[in-house]
Formats: sequence, C-alpha cells, structure tokens
Amino acid sequence: MDARTNEPTNAKAPPPRLNFRTKFLYGFGSIAYGVLTQVTTLLLFFYNQVVGLSAQAVSAALAIALVIDAVWDPVIGHLSDNLRSPWGRRHPFMYASAVPIAASVVFLMHPPSAFDAAQKFLWLLVFVVAARLVISLYEMPSSALAPELAPDYHDRTTVLSYRWVLGVLGSALAASLGNFWFFRPTAAYPQGQLNPAAWGPMAWASAAIALVSIIVSAAGTHHYIRRLHRPPARKVDVVRSLRDIAATLRNRNLGVALTAWLIAGLSFGLYGGLALYFYTFFWALKASQIGVLMLVNLVSSLVGAFVAAAFSRAVGKKHACMAMFFACVVATQAPILLRLLGAFPGNGAALLMPILILSHFVAGALTNGGFILSTSMVADITEEAQVKTGRRAEGLLMSTNTFITKATTGVSALLPGLVLAYVGFPAHARPGAIDVGIVHHMAWVYLPITSILSFLSIAVWGFYRIDKATHERNLATVAEAQAASEIAAEIAPDAVAAARLG
Repeated sequence: MDARTNEPTNAKAPPPRLNFRTKFLYGFGSIAYGVLTQVTTLLLFFYNQVVGLSAQAVSAALAIALVIDAVWDPVIGHLSDNLRSPWGRRHPFMYASAVPIAASVVFLMHPPSAFDAAQKFLWLLVFVVAARLVISLYEMPSSALAPELAPDYHDRTTVLSYRWVLGVLGSALAASLGNFWFFRPTAAYPQGQLNPAAWGPMAWASAAIALVSIIVSAAGTHHYIRRLHRPPARKVDVVRSLRDIAATLRNRNLGVALTAWLIAGLSFGLYGGLALYFYTFFWALKASQIGVLMLVNLVSSLVGAFVAAAFSRAVGKKHACMAMFFACVVATQAPILLRLLGAFPGNGAALLMPILILSHFVAGALTNGGFILSTSMVADITEEAQVKTGRRAEGLLMSTNTFITKATTGVSALLPGLVLAYVGFPAHARPGAIDVGIVHHMAWVYLPITSILSFLSIAVWGFYRIDKATHERNLATVAEAQAASEIAAEIAPDAVAAARLG
C-alpha cells in the first residue's frame, strides 16, 4: 500500500489508448483468417466442378468439419482464458498456429489425382477439419485480445474495425490472386476457375500470406503481454471449468447474440456455398470480373468500417447494426430478384458489370459495418459477465459467437449441395451449355430462404440490452472490484504478520 496515495502499489496501469500502428498490427493477423475463409468458400466449387466429387459429398464433408470446429472453439477460448505463461494467455496459441495453418491450406488444394471418389472425400474431410482446427488456435485467442486492448465503448468498435477490414483484405487478396493471376483464361479453359492446374499455385500463395500475417501480428502485439490480465493461480479441474463456463454463459444478452447468429448462420452457409455458382452460371462472369467484385468488397469494407463507427456514435451499436443488416439484405437480393423478373440487364450487357459493382459496393459496406458492430456488441458482454462472475472470459465469450455461427453454418453447409441436387445441377457444368431453367430454379430456391432467415436474425437483435451507459457502469464496477481485491491482497500479509507478533 502506498501511504501517500492510499493506492495498492502493485495496481496495473490500464492499457494506453491504442495508436494506429498497434491497431493495424493487431488486425493484420486477420488476413490469415480472411485467406482461409476464401479458400474454404471455394471448396464446394473446386471439389465438385474441378475434382469431380458430388455436391452432396462435398457439402457433407464441409458440414462435418464446421460442426467439429464449432465444438473446438469454446475449448480453445476457455484454455486461453486460464493460461498462465511467460507469454501471457493468448500469444502462445497464436504463434503455434502459423505453420499448421499454412500447411493445411496447401494439402486442401492438392488431392492426389490417383485417388478414387471415396479417397478424395476422406482427403477433403481430414484436411478441411485440420484447417479449421488450426485456424481456431489463432482466431480465438486473437479475437479475445480486443476487449482487453480496447475497454472503451467506441474505441472497441474502432479496434474491431481494423480486424474486420484486414480480414476482408485477406479474402480479397486471395480472391484477387486467383481471379486475376492464377485463374487467367487459356484456350482450353476460357473461364480459368475451371482449370485444375491453377488451384495448386493459388494454395501455395495463400498459405504464404497466412503464415506471414500471423507471425507479424503476434510479434507486433507481443509487448502488450505485460499489461494484460493474468489469471490468478488456481487449480482448474474439469468440474470447476464446467461451472465457470456455465456461470459465464448464463447471460441474457449473450443468449440474444447467439440466437441471432444461429439463424444468420443458416443463411451464411447457403450464400457462401452458392456464391461462385451465381458468379459463374447465373451472371456468366469471367474470373477477372469476379476479381473486380472482390476488390469492390475490399474498398466497401473500409467505407463500412467508417460508417459503422459514425452511425453507432449517433444511434448506438444495436440500432446501427440492425439498420445496416436490413439494408444489406435488400441490396444483396435485389439484383437477383430483378433478373428473375426480367427487369435486369442480360449477361454480357454493357450495364451489367457497373450495376453489379454498385450493388456489391453498397451491400459490402453495409455487411461489413453490421458485422463489425455485432462483434463489438458481443465483446461488450465481457465486462457484464465479469461483474456477475468475477472472472474475465473474453476467449470463451468470443468463441461462443463463432461456435453458434460455425455449428449452424456447418449444418447449413449441407444446404447448397441439397439445393444443387434438388434443381438437378450437373457436375463439370460449362457456362452457356447448362439449361438456364436449372440456373433460375436454383435462384428461386435460394432467394426466399436466405431473405427470411436474414430478416428473422435482424429482429432478434432487438432484444439486446447493453448500451453505452450500461457498458460504462460495468467498467466502473469492474474497476472498483479490482481495486478492492488489490487492496485486500496488500493488507492480508500485514494482518498475518501483526497476528503473529501479537
């Protein structure tokens, strides 16, 4: 105890306000997640249209992997919450993930050509499971850093904006390398995404990008370790861990967030699995044109991050998030609906790409802004849970969000394959040679399912109850409890010594 200030001498200074360099380096590791997201999004197309597996088999493998990964995420989150090491709670996991992530990307895109269908299915299953497990070694601890690095209500959104935008950059970078470089058209493959020889080199490039981004991010935030929370030394057995997890998860606002993400995950799975089918067969786009749309998404993410921060300051995170997601659904679905109704430029028309670019820009800005805000809302539950339980559990809380999303997306990963089977979509299809009725049938099935699920998810967010004032009260309560604990820790040894002298 310091007699001059009546403050505990071992009290930690709060983390300083983050500068641009730290925010950028923190978010830089999300490039790896964006790269792997892009790679896994292409797996249905690659293994169905290039390798030749049935869409149902590929979807089944992706669904199994996502469900396994969903269960794995809370385990990693909880372990990182309680780890005591010289490198803190999060960084050991982050460093350990880099090489396995890169290796898994390479193996995913190199199924042996001599394998039969059953062996190729097993190859896909093993390595997509491996890829998802090892990316969680980075993603869960890294995402758990955000609430502690940025305790302020609005600054937290800004930090997560860097993370989200750089994740989109990773996806756009991987997509651009594919569509502008590796998927260049040849005489045999005018649409280069159908060229088997293009996928291996793209995998090596993606793996290298992921490896570098993780190492740079972990090293760039390493100096913060000494300022971050260190869990108390205690014996943590399975029973106690389960009690801690149950206590943390008994939270109304977390229940709202998880329900909203559960519903949205069903829509995301269907959208992600069929995106390249729409680009290739519905809009008849070349790889370079798809690449342009991916770059538009990158630019729009920057706009979305700015709009999200400004909009949330004006109306609060919840209302801004709901409004942006609602407008996003309209912007995303309108071109498809208009095409089906015959009120949209035909494939190859001069106006097609400009209109698609505009719609992608608007939808991308709204989507990215909504995701940034919803993630920040989940992060705000950290202090509310700490008030009730006395423990910081950012890893567990952030992982429950991904648990629900991945579990439902895993189940819904079956949907694209089922839709393709239902409409009779053939493997090894060629644009222009496939019946347009089959392509439109796919769109008519896709459109109402994704729209209804998206609007229902948005409505659920209306029950979320943490605003700026609530968050600041939680921060004050946490600070008071920490100060009281540190004072008690200072007084206890003196009391014991006095008792002995007495």
